[in-house]
Amino acid sequence: MSGSATSCEECLLIHPSCAWCAQEDFGQARTLNSRCDFSQNLQKRGCDAPFIENPRSGSSLLRSKPLSSKGSGVTQYDVIQIYPQKISLSLRPGDQTSFEVQVRPVEDYPVDLYYLMDLSLSMKDDLDTIRNLGTKLAEEMRKLTSNFRLGFGSFVDKNISPFSYTAPKYQDNPCNGYKLFPNCVPTFGFRHLLSLTDKVDRFNEEVQKQMVSRNRDAPEGGFDAILQAAVCKEKIGWRKEAYHLLVFATDDVPHLALDGKLGGLVHPHDGQCHLNDKNEYSAANMMDYPSLALLGEKLAENNIFLIFAVTKRHYVLYKNLTALIPGTTVEILDQDSKNIIQLIVNAYNVSCSYYHLVLWADPFIFTIRPVGFKDRLEVSVDYRCDCSCTYYTKTNSSRCNSAGTYSCGICRCEPGYLGARCECEEGEVDHQHLSACREAEGKQVCSGRGECSCNQCLCYESEFGKIYGTFCECDDFSCARHKGILCSGHGECHCGECKCHAGYIGDNCNCSTETASCVSDDGKICSGRGSCVCGRCQCTEPGAFGDTCEKCPTCPDACGTKRECIECRLFNTGRLADNQTCQRMCKDEIITVETLQTDDSNTVQCVYKTENDCVMKFTYSEHANGQSVLTALKEPECAVAPNAMTVLLAVVGSILLMGIVLLALWKLVITIHDRREFARFQSARSRARYEMASNPVYKQSIPSHPMETVFHMHSIKSCNGGVH
Repeated sequence: MSGSATSCEECLLIHPSCAWCAQEDFGQARTLNSRCDFSQNLQKRGCDAPFIENPRSGSSLLRSKPLSSKGSGVTQYDVIQIYPQKISLSLRPGDQTSFEVQVRPVEDYPVDLYYLMDLSLSMKDDLDTIRNLGTKLAEEMRKLTSNFRLGFGSFVDKNISPFSYTAPKYQDNPCNGYKLFPNCVPTFGFRHLLSLTDKVDRFNEEVQKQMVSRNRDAPEGGFDAILQAAVCKEKIGWRKEAYHLLVFATDDVPHLALDGKLGGLVHPHDGQCHLNDKNEYSAANMMDYPSLALLGEKLAENNIFLIFAVTKRHYVLYKNLTALIPGTTVEILDQDSKNIIQLIVNAYNVSCSYYHLVLWADPFIFTIRPVGFKDRLEVSVDYRCDCSCTYYTKTNSSRCNSAGTYSCGICRCEPGYLGARCECEEGEVDHQHLSACREAEGKQVCSGRGECSCNQCLCYESEFGKIYGTFCECDDFSCARHKGILCSGHGECHCGECKCHAGYIGDNCNCSTETASCVSDDGKICSGRGSCVCGRCQCTEPGAFGDTCEKCPTCPDACGTKRECIECRLFNTGRLADNQTCQRMCKDEIITVETLQTDDSNTVQCVYKTENDCVMKFTYSEHANGQSVLTALKEPECAVAPNAMTVLLAVVGSILLMGIVLLALWKLVITIHDRREFARFQSARSRARYEMASNPVYKQSIPSHPMETVFHMHSIKSCNGGVH
């Protein structure tokens, strides 16, 4: 929107999307009523559609003859190979439009081929190879067209120093003293040898006559020859209705513009034909080599498709030249030119399937033509800078108090008159008029940024931008900024407020409403753990982090979320078992171990039960670089069902073991008891001995009969458990 546009024409120049309202009563007093706005905005503000000036760009066909399908016969001069042939474009300033161009080469179209050969000494073996080229080439080309003509020319270089040998002894034979090849013809720039003809035997005859020459430096003067072959149309014999091919065969690099200064040639090439009566280039020693721009211009101007047939070691150089010269291609030439026929056929096929479009422009007209074709498309352009409402302009209109011109809904006052309807004269200043220039009582006249003339404000100019509005209250520079950029570069400043472009909100339009960057791999906004603010996730779940809040080791659902990845990645089971879904949603590193370490306080321990009633254990942690790491057992832990025999044996064994333990305990108690009793006995016996040894009255009895003694002894044993 532009409140400063004061006319319909000025509005249309602001932007191709701008429209103007020419309705007389559009807008109300004391409101910002710019007539220049988007068309939909003008309609919302009350401008009827018939009064909206919004011319659109477009195109129309002026000549559109259908494409031809065959080129030979009586109608070959009327062959159409480009469609359409003439169109008209109508453009809004700053707008764009498009149109289609169809190009189709017809079958059996006439072909002119001019063979331009390097005859420097290094091309001697190539000359021997092409001595019968005309016959063979004609046979191959007649498979493509029945109307084929062939011509021939040769070149070496400028016959001046330092490009050639100029000493007197070399004038007639520049190979003088050269042991490898002692005889050759004098150096020449370009020599036209055979005009285009359908008698291919003449080509062979001319080739048979040729001999090589010799120059001093490696580069050749081939670009001089190309230019002459292109512009000397009458002598070469180019037919207007034919497809033009120029084959340039060489084994070295070319001299370019400004190289001629080495030989004192300071005059740039004039782009004209300079063949003398002997069909030799007569200006070789007077002008510099042609530039790439001049060469491309003349080739395009004369509809010539240039084929560089060069040796492999120079292919890259000439390939780069094709990017600078429209309508050229490059092919690799064998060292002895034995592949020249196939090379030409291939290049011809390429040229017929890929077109370089060349454009010439004049004011309001430009031409498009495929290189090598005579057909062209002419495009005429007219610019839609005017408004149709200006046709109803009326001078001294009563709508303008007969003091101005009414046009497109507004008055243009005569000198000395002011006001929306030219109702005031300059110099009239009173309280009433000043009040009309205040937004409210007590406010500054014209907001302090303009002058009150008649009953309207004339806003000052500002170096910062535009000041506008009924009371000069608006401008396009007093809006919020972000990082020093007005409205963050994502909106327009309108009357102190940023009007954000689609997809942005906020006081300074720095907040994107786009949520695509907040969608996590599971399709949720911020993984369901936060909200998307200005195109970035703000995590609200405690412990959640990451670009989409996808990382949350301490969240209650962390184990459940990671469980699905364990199932699909390790065992190809679970909800995400589909391979593509698993690979897309489960990108964490998974480490499998035999034994799971659970003593790390920075990891979350996770356990779940599998479908087979087994237990799967894994841990979940986050590295310092933010990468999630899962450590899981290689296989779930599964309980084994007990064996019946094992249970039986275990029970019997347990009973036996308990019996043995009880017997052992009983035996231990008895043993302890017996030892205590024996200890008492030993103590009593010791006391008894002492008593017998120390009693003087005691006297041992002597038994009178042996049996009595035995009985006595047994009695003692029975009573005391021992023998005395």
